Amino acid sequence: MKRIALALTALTAVTIAVAPASHAAIDFDELRRENLEKDAVNFDELRRENLDKDAVETIQVKAIDFDELRRENLDKDAVDFDELRRENLDKDAVYQVAAVDFDELRRENLDKDAVDFDELRRENLDKDAVYEVVAAIDFDELRRENLEKDAVDFDELRRENLEKDAIA
Repeated sequence: MKRIALALTALTAVTIAVAPASHAAIDFDELRRENLEKDAVNFDELRRENLDKDAVETIQVKAIDFDELRRENLDKDAVDFDELRRENLDKDAVYQVAAVDFDELRRENLDKDAVDFDELRRENLDKDAVYEVVAAIDFDELRRENLEKDAVDFDELRRENLEKDAIA
């Protein structure tokens, strides 16, 4: 037993002594300098060059005159979207004038033996009145009658399942 205790103590001491050396902080600046000496890619230099390129592209993009481009395209017989928009707005104004008389359409459809939804609605409302009377059913009484006919006793099944869950 003493041997195992001594072995574990020695192993712990060695681990404590070696662990800090294996987790020493890495000096990334030193690694960068070493890589640059080996002709590795200088990412700092690349970043500066790319930033300089972006600055030039930004200036060029801001100088685009879209009105001038639109005029040039119209001179080349391109589609004039402003004109199309005005034409479509004019057409829309014509459609807004036409009004539909739904009452007139309903009467015409009824004359053609179409379904009279007003009549159907009244019939369904009358049926609802019948369902309100049926709503007075005593479900406890129905349950007792079904249990007398050897129907499944769901209350008993529920209790059994709860007991099984409690055991599990």
